[in-house]
Amino acid sequence: MSPTAPKATPAAVRHIGDEERRARLALAHRLSPAARAATPQAVARSLVALHGTDPATVYLAVGARLADASRTVAEVEAALYEDRSLVRMHGMRHTVFVFPTELAATVHASTGLAVAAKARAGLLKDIANGSDGRLTPEWLAEVEASALAALERRGQATVSELTVDEPRLKEPFVYGRGKSYEATQTVSSRLMRVLGVEGRVARGRPLGSWTSTQFRWAVAPPHPELPVADAQSDLLRRWLGACGPATEADLKWWTGWKVTDVRKALAAVAAVPVSLDQGSTGYVLPDAVDAPAGGSAEPWAALLPGLDPTAMGWQERDWYCPPELRPALFDGSGNIGPTVWWNGRIVGGWAQDAGGAVVWRFLDESGGRAAARAVTREAARLSEWLDGVRVTPRFRTPLERELSG
Repeated sequence: MSPTAPKATPAAVRHIGDEERRARLALAHRLSPAARAATPQAVARSLVALHGTDPATVYLAVGARLADASRTVAEVEAALYEDRSLVRMHGMRHTVFVFPTELAATVHASTGLAVAAKARAGLLKDIANGSDGRLTPEWLAEVEASALAALERRGQATVSELTVDEPRLKEPFVYGRGKSYEATQTVSSRLMRVLGVEGRVARGRPLGSWTSTQFRWAVAPPHPELPVADAQSDLLRRWLGACGPATEADLKWWTGWKVTDVRKALAAVAAVPVSLDQGSTGYVLPDAVDAPAGGSAEPWAALLPGLDPTAMGWQERDWYCPPELRPALFDGSGNIGPTVWWNGRIVGGWAQDAGGAVVWRFLDESGGRAAARAVTREAARLSEWLDGVRVTPRFRTPLERELSG
């Protein structure tokens, strides 16, 4: 019999409506002014993970949640590259995230191992097929060991720098031979990605400013090997603490796990089922069944970046993102762009114009003048700490393109 999530009798199930979910979000995600954090590390721990595919997202997501955003860039850089209290690494769904460093072992064991095994097998298959057997597993093992040794000596290095130390990284092979997507790749482009998924290397300092998408690699700090089930229950406990109530579908989507693993982890943390406005069942931790002690947050507004962990936190999004707004706010692959929030709901989007000024537009004007005043203040706050730096989202959406001109 397959494991199932915790059950409760219908009479014992508490109902958590959309309004309460939005109040919980304001506090747990540090979006209302009173809930803002003092440090980037506190923000990351509250959210569990910050999307790192677009480097600028990390800084913008943190800045939106700091009580004093003026030193966002300096403090995030120090956390990532000096004291290493934050680490950028592959995690759920083969996606790059920034985590608190103490979570590296949990993320690696709960999600990384399975993804890494598939990535390694795919690399070995592709280089063998694409080189007509010239590049063997034994050959790759030698190149890999040599590249890691060179990276250890250098401390941090770009792929181009590593190819000076280990020229075999430049060996080409044909990917997708005979397919419409056939292309020539180099071993380095795939190997470093696989080593990243395996938790053996991590992304280091960017080559340019904090908005740069080019970066150096570094040997990843060591971490203990954890039992997979323990790591999965730990990760789910942390995520439910930040994002509960959440449905089984939300959990399966966010983690990338099999539904059986989700159900085992729900049982391990004694998750409590609750009913939601959409007619579905959500889950919360045992100490989070009752409404937050602080009650509803004061009215609040936020300007969040594309791929923000709040906007991308759930698969089922109707309670905070009305379906009619989505065509303007998402790209064709399901990536959300910069969003304007009012009291726990997405009500519009924002961008920077050619001169770097923050511009925004309501797609839902139900908040009236109070919402407009609050959003205007947040736009001014964001403009002040950006201080003329222009950030273009990696995944551009219709409204962001229109507003940016």
